[in-house]
Amino acid sequence: MSHGFFLFLTRDELLRIPFSNIVYFEGDGNYTTLMSINKIKSTLAMNLTQTEHHLARSLKKNASLFMRVGKRFIINTEYIYSINTLRRFVILSDGRTFAFRMEVSKEAVRKIRDIVLMLYSHELHDNNR
Repeated sequence: MSHGFFLFLTRDELLRIPFSNIVYFEGDGNYTTLMSINKIKSTLAMNLTQTEHHLARSLKKNASLFMRVGKRFIINTEYIYSINTLRRFVILSDGRTFAFRMEVSKEAVRKIRDIVLMLYSHELHDNNR
């Protein structure tokens, strides 16, 4: 997964991180926290909607790499490891070095599940056989 870099420039800081190293973004009012695979958090002075637009412009045709999940999160779809619709959480993990559990709304967890099923339906095996 090599799609370039997320660049964020302010008067005091330049953040340059490969898209593949971003696990998720979490919105908090006028700020967004970026969580990387090495568990380093960076605070961006933009809200989640602005972050979403910045990602779309930066990634262009690869924008589907990230998915808006409810009002609080944008997640890297490459790291969706587990979805629990009953308990309403998603685990983002690379399967080796990190795992983040995210509580999400019922609607959001269903949306994630439906998108994953649509994208990977050809890889699913029926466990009832």
